Amino acid sequence: MKAVIVRAFTPFDQAQYGDLPDPEPGEGEVVVDIEAAEANFPDILYIEGKYQKKPPFPFSPGLAGAGIVSKLGAGVTGLSVGQRVMVLPSYGTYAEKLALPAGYCFPMPDDLPFDVAASFGLVYQTAYFALTDRAAMTPGDTVLVLGATGGVGMAAVQLARALGAGKVIGATRGEKGAALAREFGADAVVDTDMENLRDGMRDAVKEATGGHGADVVIDPVGGDASAAALRAMAWCGRLIVVGFASGQIPQFGGNYLLVKNITVGGVQWTDYRARQLDRVQEAQAHIFQLWSEGKLAPRIADRLPLAQFAVALAGLQAAKVSGKIILTTKDRGE
Repeated sequence: MKAVIVRAFTPFDQAQYGDLPDPEPGEGEVVVDIEAAEANFPDILYIEGKYQKKPPFPFSPGLAGAGIVSKLGAGVTGLSVGQRVMVLPSYGTYAEKLALPAGYCFPMPDDLPFDVAASFGLVYQTAYFALTDRAAMTPGDTVLVLGATGGVGMAAVQLARALGAGKVIGATRGEKGAALAREFGADAVVDTDMENLRDGMRDAVKEATGGHGADVVIDPVGGDASAAALRAMAWCGRLIVVGFASGQIPQFGGNYLLVKNITVGGVQWTDYRARQLDRVQEAQAHIFQLWSEGKLAPRIADRLPLAQFAVALAGLQAAKVSGKIILTTKDRGE
């Protein structure tokens, strides 16, 4: 099979594209013929050895994808050869075939395209658990999403709207970003490219909410945006840290948390897959249901053949992509 191959940790654009033996399923595993893979920023970290988990060599990166079950290992029930599934493995979707635990496969609606299914992978699961579990969002809450045009941000805006938020505010940069945030479902937008973000975000959120502030903040950005969002929160608000796209890990003053009864938490989605796989399965079924109801629509910015994985990852690293990049195996582009 063709695959992206990491034989030693290296800059992502120096990973190889070549041939690996076709995988065979172990006990409790299936083999999936990958049709589409989702490109994510953590894929860069895997290739360069900067992620907290370091797979044995050689390996293929890729945390989400979609395809067709082609082989079943011993003891597998609930799946069948020829079944269309979205997959969320520990790594490996940058390949034409993938062996993985059957529990990491999620049956797709029959009319869901593979590229859209792949887009529903890591970022939608992360946003779902950030909103529903860690932030305990309830219908009517005001939700502020930082980095609203990034992967998790896009998913969080759409999911907050689909799950009944009273108002969704997207924080992003510039007029183009504002237009995209509204396209994703934001009711109001805060342009973070302002001179005094610390006070400006608070004032903009207060104005958009009639002085109430944000009940929930989803934060994949960190840095100055996190500090500003904290000041824009309502009493008993919940801020959930998802990542640090700015490169700055946020610091939260205990005095401010105390005065406004604010809760700060975090979400690491892979822990749910390791500890509560049944809840992950339920969450994905709900996400697919929301898509079937017309409430979710991932924005695919580009589709590239697998051989052009480095182009996809370069776009993610430069933060110049608004939406998802999907790698396809049918058009190899060799």
